[in-house]
Amino acid sequence: MSGDPGGERPDRGDEPPALFVPDAPRLELDQLLGQLVQRAQEVMGTQGRLRSLLRANRQIRGLEQPDILRHAVVAARELVGAQYAAIGVAGPAGGLAEFVHDGMDAETVSRLGPLPQGKGLLGALLDDPVPVRLAHLPDDARSAGLPPGHPPMDGFLGVPIRVRGETFGAFYLVCPLRGEFTAEDQELLGAFAGSVGDAIDHARLYEASRARGEWLAASAAVTRQLLAADGDGGTDPLQLVAERTQEIAAADLVVVLRPAEPTAEDLTVEVSVGADAANLRGRTVPVRTSLSGRVFTSGEPERVPHLTDGTGLTSITSGEVELGPVLAVPLAGSGRVHGVLAVARLNGRAGFTDVDVDLAASFANHAALAIELAEARAQQQLNSLLTDRERIAVDLHDHVVQQLFATGLSLQGLAATAGTSPFSTRLTAAVHDLDRVIGQIRSTVFQLQSQPHSPGQGVRDRLVDVLLEMRPALGFDPGLRFSGLLEDLPPDLVEDLVAVLHEALADVAEHAGATTADVEVHVAAGRVALRVTDDGRASGNDPDGGSLAAVRHRAEARGGTFDLSAAHPHGTRLSWTVPSG
Repeated sequence: MSGDPGGERPDRGDEPPALFVPDAPRLELDQLLGQLVQRAQEVMGTQGRLRSLLRANRQIRGLEQPDILRHAVVAARELVGAQYAAIGVAGPAGGLAEFVHDGMDAETVSRLGPLPQGKGLLGALLDDPVPVRLAHLPDDARSAGLPPGHPPMDGFLGVPIRVRGETFGAFYLVCPLRGEFTAEDQELLGAFAGSVGDAIDHARLYEASRARGEWLAASAAVTRQLLAADGDGGTDPLQLVAERTQEIAAADLVVVLRPAEPTAEDLTVEVSVGADAANLRGRTVPVRTSLSGRVFTSGEPERVPHLTDGTGLTSITSGEVELGPVLAVPLAGSGRVHGVLAVARLNGRAGFTDVDVDLAASFANHAALAIELAEARAQQQLNSLLTDRERIAVDLHDHVVQQLFATGLSLQGLAATAGTSPFSTRLTAAVHDLDRVIGQIRSTVFQLQSQPHSPGQGVRDRLVDVLLEMRPALGFDPGLRFSGLLEDLPPDLVEDLVAVLHEALADVAEHAGATTADVEVHVAAGRVALRVTDDGRASGNDPDGGSLAAVRHRAEARGGTFDLSAAHPHGTRLSWTVPSG
């Protein structure tokens, strides 16, 4: 029967038998097809994320470092699918030097105040550069929490950014848009962080190459300035060096410090450019306890990540600006260090690199060349001036004075033959006038033959130099005593004081035949007094004429007094007193 399942199938002629498919194999096929579709979707999703990674890599190509950071943080947020993203750049002294973020509106950022400084989990990722992935921020004990008023955040993915094996910074992503950050998100962000590190490295190499070209161009400009003739109205070479250093090194302050003399214990700011520059010129720093002093003494460049880590510019800043990284390089010349070129940036800015140190040190050599060339030119001008003075002095002494002497002797002879007639009186007066002129010429010859003193030479040193100069003519060393504030005397009064001392000692050497002489210089009660006492015979020089007439004239021109009297028990005392103001 047809209804009997165990019976035989009826014969239906040529009709083919019906296809019979068991249920179990069909289920396996459905599963295989589903898995195939799922894998295809995964492949398509992975392909899409890879395209996103490639697109993100293209966005950071050929950019400078600030642009790389701005584009990278946006690309990372889109690549992983996060609400907020940031890049923290490690500071030279720890913490964060920069914090570039995306996803938060400007009003919220302004309300929250200062950006993170690298504490808690943010700083830990820099200290221990290992990727961190959290489903919930509080799960990590290093999480420092959020400040009041901060938008709620949960979920965290942090990946370090390395440049040439060193930790440059890190990606920080929070609030995933697809539930939680996955291992694939971490892998993608890690790959992108590697591309960002390479891009930053290339940007640094480009920047170093560009900076090197600018340093070379600046060096050429300084060289042209140095080789230019004097008096062309150009910028002072040291000023030019400071200005170009500030421009190329992206510095906020550049100063050139030099000692008043090679053995000075302080360095003085001769040139300053940038922040607070006007308040720094003329200030000093000690050689022994300052960063600049150490560089001046050692001749080796130094740099510190923050001003408080050294004592280089601390003592000369006025407090109006807060400086951070500092770089100091020596102005090394031929045989000695002339000073220090100090470069500083404001607090919070990036520190100076090894490339900055090398290029700044090389450029500082041009500043040293400027100093040496200026000194050589000044010495050349001085030699030319002294040569002209010596020639004029010789002409006056050997020709003019001799002719005046001859004329005076002739007039004396005529006066003797004239007897007591009025002509004799007039001839004698003319002889005295010639003697006074001869004294004035001798004083002028002394001034012409005296080498101009150094601006850093004190009054006492100049008076001692006169004694040393007159020792061969005297045959002995005069005594010298000081009292009072000689260094406060006006420069023109110092010139008169030196000239009077020279004339007084010259008179002792010429007329007194003395074996000892004492010089006293006293400043008190608004007056300066010079006394020269010798043990020789009376001068014989009329104080109203002859070589001492110029001494009396200098005293009277200043409203002072001049006196030549006998000393006890024998000898002569010259007193010259004038107001010290």
